[in-house]
Amino acid sequence: MLLAGLSTGHMIGLAAVAACFIGFAIFSSVVAPRRWPDFPGKRGLPIFIIASFVLFLAMLSAVVVFGVESEPAKGAAASSAPASAAGKTIQVQEKEFKILLPVTTVAAGKVSFVVKNIGKTQHDLAIAGPAVTGPKQTALINPGASATLTVTLGKGTYTLTCTVPGHAQLGMKATLKVS
Repeated sequence: MLLAGLSTGHMIGLAAVAACFIGFAIFSSVVAPRRWPDFPGKRGLPIFIIASFVLFLAMLSAVVVFGVESEPAKGAAASSAPASAAGKTIQVQEKEFKILLPVTTVAAGKVSFVVKNIGKTQHDLAIAGPAVTGPKQTALINPGASATLTVTLGKGTYTLTCTVPGHAQLGMKATLKVS
């Protein structure tokens, strides 16, 4: 059952294993005792216990295997790609009260920050440092939405912050070194 779930995708795999587990639970607690009053009986009790543990472990395994979130891994893979001639793209995630940068050092030149708000309140991204050319801040980003901030950066150390009152003081800041 677990192998069949692996080949069908995360949501379908988890649902298939859960359906099997729930079906066994309903059958063994409602259907079987009505049909066979002494279910599982003396001879069937060890088999019933083993089947219960196997299905329980299959459900735990399914949650571990199928419950994996793949979006951050995709963002990290995209940001680790080499910079193109047009500039570097950095996938930034913001949430209460953190700015998550996949890299802390970047080459001087054009940099595009693709900012995704994975939090529950509005955030923005502002950049401050020695040589910023272009807009220095995004508009407010609603939860679940994204915005792009494209700037040209010279060598130096830059600070990324959320300018919503109180957010930077609560930890929404990050440092980016440009070489």
